[in-house]
Amino acid sequence: MNEKKILQVLLGEFQDKLKLIKEKIIRRDISFAKAENMIKVAMGMRRSGKTYFVYQNILDMLKKGTDLSRVLYINFEDDRLLPLDRKKLANLLEAFYSIYPENHEQKCYFFLDEIQNVKDWAIVIRRFHDSKNVEIFLTGSSAKLLSKEIATSLRGRSIATEIWPFSFDEYIKAKNITIDRSIFSKKTQDNLTKIFHSYLTEGGFPEVTQYDSDIRGRILQEYIDIVLYRDIIERHKIKNTALIKYMILSMIHNVANPFTINKFYNDLKSKGYKTGKDILYEYADYIEDAYLAFSVTIYDKSIRKMQTNPKKIYAIDPGIVRALTLNYDGDLGKLFENVVYLDLRRLGCKISYYLTSKRYEIDFIVTTPKGHKKIIQVVWNTEDKKTLDREKRALKAAEKELKMKGEIITLESYLRDGINLS
Repeated sequence: MNEKKILQVLLGEFQDKLKLIKEKIIRRDISFAKAENMIKVAMGMRRSGKTYFVYQNILDMLKKGTDLSRVLYINFEDDRLLPLDRKKLANLLEAFYSIYPENHEQKCYFFLDEIQNVKDWAIVIRRFHDSKNVEIFLTGSSAKLLSKEIATSLRGRSIATEIWPFSFDEYIKAKNITIDRSIFSKKTQDNLTKIFHSYLTEGGFPEVTQYDSDIRGRILQEYIDIVLYRDIIERHKIKNTALIKYMILSMIHNVANPFTINKFYNDLKSKGYKTGKDILYEYADYIEDAYLAFSVTIYDKSIRKMQTNPKKIYAIDPGIVRALTLNYDGDLGKLFENVVYLDLRRLGCKISYYLTSKRYEIDFIVTTPKGHKKIIQVVWNTEDKKTLDREKRALKAAEKELKMKGEIITLESYLRDGINLS
């Protein structure tokens, strides 16, 4: 089947899909950047909602009067497109104009999903961006793979948006729960607390929010396997699959805790694994690149200290943590800290942690997109007076040392106000 016939089939399926999901789509609290002449790129882990985010944008365009014949959507995960290369990509895009020749004279919109599956895709995208009256939207599940292509072929032509699993507010929306927070009564607080505990267990991956716990757990574990094999093992040609699986588990088991390659390397040696530290550093990069887990460095002016101090680890989603650990109920505070970390990432912040001169740990030093800096300390159990006093003492010491304002985020303040970066 030639590219024109393939594309006709794909366009028909896409247009049918839009009709089916039009009333079911859950609107995300994110959007592509408003930059008309730039290529928009949405990056995130598989199953985090990138495709439905694209559908949301397409439906918005159609509501504003854009004709569907001017919209091209292709998902490059479709096995019918294999084998994929830049020639096939170019032929598919050209075929769109063959099917709708009137589009040569009007603006079109290309939505190309999981574009990193096409080798040398950026060369073709650059040509169409430069030569056609077209606005291009891309999605991908590899931050570095996309960034590498963007840095070489699309420098200055693109702007990225990260897509995360549902935030707590989006989770409430997905569950069709209506709560008025304008009057934060004890009843409202109790209801929100109950829902938040469910969020810590279920997480925010869009597909799983409607399933029971046993099915949900299996689906989330399958997500890990898909990312592991498609985005890490296959992409980077890794042979020691047992080792990288163990590394993923170790990182996700230790959310909001320090993690060092040296300590992990010694742990591996004690268990009989044979590997080198350089390999482990590469594996850690691959895991972060696939959006499974993230590392946070210490806040310090010394680059050497930033590199040599332990990094703190956070996971893509609390549901993933619960799916991979038999019992995480013992430290919900760590999961709460992980949720705050993810919210800060959604807000576009750069994040570090800090140790005061007396070795008190500060959870987050954040730099907002506008360059404002703030200290954030996360406290789960405010009923424990010793814990609360310790966290206040740490915050006060950090404020004095860094000459920076700070805030303690408790569960109550989070449920009432969310995160305030001012």
